[in-house]
Amino acid sequence: MSKVDIVRAAMVQAMKDKNKERKDALSMLLSVLKNAEIDKRSPLTEDEENAIVKKEIKQCQETHDTAPEDRTDIRSEAALRISIYKEFAPEDMSVEQITEVIHSVLTELGIEKPAPADKGKIMKVLMPKVKGKADGKLVNETLAKMF
Repeated sequence: MSKVDIVRAAMVQAMKDKNKERKDALSMLLSVLKNAEIDKRSPLTEDEENAIVKKEIKQCQETHDTAPEDRTDIRSEAALRISIYKEFAPEDMSVEQITEVIHSVLTELGIEKPAPADKGKIMKVLMPKVKGKADGKLVNETLAKMF
């Protein structure tokens, strides 16, 4: 079952429950997923769907963070959307899991003691392996601690 079908079913349930805020948030997510599918001209893969959901979460987080303190309506709506969208997002990798992947990449590249000069080469191999599964900023920080 695709993410579009799952979100649509959740939206229908929200309508039955007369939960307007949840229905509106799910409607927006469904719209973004369907538009991406139309742009691609074929069904989205699971990784693509997850990337879209994560992007929406990131945008809502940005809206929440940049909204003025006195605009509680905007901030609460963004917080609600984030909580709803997280239900459909995959679980992010933990620091320990990221560290394991980094060690496997270091072994793959034959690097015993990583140096700051190797960072670009490591990231080039590492990022495709964790894309959509871990926050890039966290991956970068975890790798930087190894130098």
